[in-house]
Amino acid sequence: MKIKEKALSYDQVMALPREDRGKPRRPSPFFRLLLKTLNGADLKATHFQCRSEGMERLGKDEPALFLMNHSSFIDLKIAASILYPRPFNIVCTSDGFVGKRGLMYAMGCIPAQKFVTDLPLVRDMLYAVRKLGNSILLFPEASYTFDGTATPLPQSVGKLLKTLKIPVVMIKTSGAFLRDPLYNMLQLRQVDVSATMRYVLSPEDIRDKSVDELNGILRELFTFDNFREQQEKGVTVAEDFRADGLHRVLYKCPHCLREGQMEGKGVTLTCKSCGKTWTLTEKGFLRAADGEDIFSHVPDWYAWERQCVREELARGDYRLDVPVLIRMLVDTKAVYTVGEGRLTHTAEGFRLQGCGGKLDYRQGPTASYSLYSDYFWYELGDMICIGDSRTLYYCFPQEGGDIVAKTRLATEELYKMQT
Repeated sequence: MKIKEKALSYDQVMALPREDRGKPRRPSPFFRLLLKTLNGADLKATHFQCRSEGMERLGKDEPALFLMNHSSFIDLKIAASILYPRPFNIVCTSDGFVGKRGLMYAMGCIPAQKFVTDLPLVRDMLYAVRKLGNSILLFPEASYTFDGTATPLPQSVGKLLKTLKIPVVMIKTSGAFLRDPLYNMLQLRQVDVSATMRYVLSPEDIRDKSVDELNGILRELFTFDNFREQQEKGVTVAEDFRADGLHRVLYKCPHCLREGQMEGKGVTLTCKSCGKTWTLTEKGFLRAADGEDIFSHVPDWYAWERQCVREELARGDYRLDVPVLIRMLVDTKAVYTVGEGRLTHTAEGFRLQGCGGKLDYRQGPTASYSLYSDYFWYELGDMICIGDSRTLYYCFPQEGGDIVAKTRLATEELYKMQT
């Protein structure tokens, strides 16, 4: 999938009029049927099945909040299939509206800016539920998982449940990550996919529980490990490209401790600094060629990288300083390429400078609990996004190795340390 681009100067972009936020719409029966039909072939190829738990408690025309874990692009196809013919609005990233604003609203999409305070979003969700009688589909993790485990949930989700006052249903997928992990360059694997749709909370449950209790329930629901599930179920991923891009997640060698020297290619992960090599097996284990695995489980390696970042922050050693290509989003007509600059990230937060000195944006360490960062974003490259409710800056590192995952980890750990 690609996105509409346009090259303009920074001044030209800043002079563009900001668009009014449209109101949510009730998706037409035609669009609901079309989405289900178009997605049928992909789901059939994965032998998709869905199991329901307690869904008899949800009325046929009763609006509900559907919470879904976010593993890959097939998530939306699953939702369109299993929720049909129920009308629902999808909360999705604002850059998804670029070049197709009318279509996205007609399909029932509600724009949201990832990891940016977005008060109009709650208003839109209330409008969809109370005025349109629609359900809401929300991916509370906001971004795809990097290592196959859950990403942090915002504390505001519990408050959202209290505000909406509608039943909560959890949609949890199995196999979606293994079929198309974000790091693997959009290469699909032959893996069966399934989902469980479970009625979790009634309006009465939400009324009687505190926000903290609700957040605790949600954290429990969003606890998973896709690699562990693969290992325990014996799921085979036989493709010979299954380790392509794995260095985007496992960027630091646990043997020589060098960063940015890892390379995932074919079925192996290799450190170009010390030469140590691991094979990602068909069952999802990491096996070192010399017999000393260090880490045999991808999420354990990623958790170690997180701890290393936290220690760097505690010592005051952490610093990101890289040249970047800058693109901006201020409307839904295009993403605007405005030039080059430099992105730094320290304990003081982010600073983006560029465009001949005209751009100087700062973002504090407590601005967000996580970071919108992505691999191969719209096929343009690995990306780090910062900004506010009016302007988003998409930064594409031009050197420095695989820093996207580390920057997300640093953002999350820095937020914990300073709040």
